[in-house]
Amino acid sequence: MKFRPCIDIHNGRVKQIVGGSLTDEGDRAKENFVASGDAAFFADLYRRDQLQGGHVILLNPSASPYYEATKTQALAALGAYPGGLQAGGGMDPQNAGQFLAAGASHVIVTSYVFQDGIVNYQHLEQMVRAVGREHLVLDLSCRRRDDAYYVVTDRWQTFTEEQVQPALLDRLAQYADEFLVHGVDVEGKSGGIERGLVSLLGDWSGLPVTYAGGVGSFADLEELRELGKGRLDVTIGSALDLFGGSMSYRQVLETLA
Repeated sequence: MKFRPCIDIHNGRVKQIVGGSLTDEGDRAKENFVASGDAAFFADLYRRDQLQGGHVILLNPSASPYYEATKTQALAALGAYPGGLQAGGGMDPQNAGQFLAAGASHVIVTSYVFQDGIVNYQHLEQMVRAVGREHLVLDLSCRRRDDAYYVVTDRWQTFTEEQVQPALLDRLAQYADEFLVHGVDVEGKSGGIERGLVSLLGDWSGLPVTYAGGVGSFADLEELRELGKGRLDVTIGSALDLFGGSMSYRQVLETLA
């Protein structure tokens, strides 16, 4: 299990938000933390600590008046750590190349691939042609409904009909290099992991999978390791002292070294 750092950017600022609170209307979100440092500051920190595969996430849609400020921050982060970070948020075949050229190792895609409630395999193939499977991460972030987990899109606002289960992971694995999965219902709350989701992901052995959502203590990290059978990497956001939380960033690095 490896630590994957994050840089979430909303309205041009590095933030930690409550995942389910994000809305496009008015560019609103419930904020846990707003950083004084810019995105490049955090990228340089992760570079110096030799952390690979972190995520730079643009949380504003392209239609937002804040999008350009958010994009500027993201590109600065990628430039500060070329090849060390992945970029996500509104990625499609037209814009993904710009982020790869700016230094992203991968682009992270959700909404372009999941449309009208299902996987659009034509769009998925277009993404693979545009960036190459080796540069593509599929975001399967999900929310619980009817005792199952369903992929959500549009910055976690829209349910699809695609259930996160081994059959879906098997189908999509041929198109991507990694999966990123946020447990959206617990994201940003530091109140414990989404146990059922972690167990499901830990039982699947295929591509590298990074889990995010709810880690608020070192006991949560240990539970994640156990339920995920050591197969899952982890992102920690709001709980880190970097972002106003109580978990020591340095201790996390030591624990997951």
